Amino acid sequence: MTGTATEPMFRATVLTLYPEMFPGPLGLSLAGRALENGAWELETRNIRDVATDRHRTVDDTPAGGGAGMVLKPDIVAAAIDAACPEGDTRPRLLMSPRGKPLDQARVRDLGAGEGAVILCGRFEGVDERVIEARGLEEVSIGDYILSGGELGAMVLLDAVVRLLPGVMGNAESGETESFETGLLEHPHYTRPQVWEDRAIPEVLLSGDHGRIARWRLEKAQGLTRERRPDLWERYTPPQTGRKKK
Repeated sequence: MTGTATEPMFRATVLTLYPEMFPGPLGLSLAGRALENGAWELETRNIRDVATDRHRTVDDTPAGGGAGMVLKPDIVAAAIDAACPEGDTRPRLLMSPRGKPLDQARVRDLGAGEGAVILCGRFEGVDERVIEARGLEEVSIGDYILSGGELGAMVLLDAVVRLLPGVMGNAESGETESFETGLLEHPHYTRPQVWEDRAIPEVLLSGDHGRIARWRLEKAQGLTRERRPDLWERYTPPQTGRKKK
């Protein structure tokens, strides 16, 4: 990417108890260069900044008893309201293990928009009332538990930013990756032609682009069928005259 954008096309605001965790990995590689060049904007806000008591309290014990603490609705609402002035139509996301799994389609939808406001949960979670009152969309990056939503927010933002116009040097790279076509990506090879007695498949050296395309599709289909039967069940093959097996 060259040049400097005058107006960021994607603005991310992250609400967190640990703003010092950012930009972290987002300050490096593709996302970091795009951030430096102004292709996107990252703002971090400390949720504690809106607390009004002497101890800057942001959490309290769960109603009904139980372990852990819960982020207070008044504090979270104040943080969201401060980050989202009137007229800010960016989606409001909550990184949460009970959220809808993040997929490439949602990543592309987010990348086509103005940005996002991302709340990073901590402790046992966030009071349900503020999730409802502020229209938070719960998003999960997988079926496992992290210490907080910050790493999930970084994963989401990295996935989105790399698809912004001009961020990847070759836009075609993003169009042929895993999940873009409903399949896992085909295997890749590069020089040397033979390594530890393992040769690059002959078809990739043939120069026959039709054969190469068919080989890549067949390999992608085979990998998906073997490793991700859930994706394979939903996959619709291209109209090549061949039926899905």
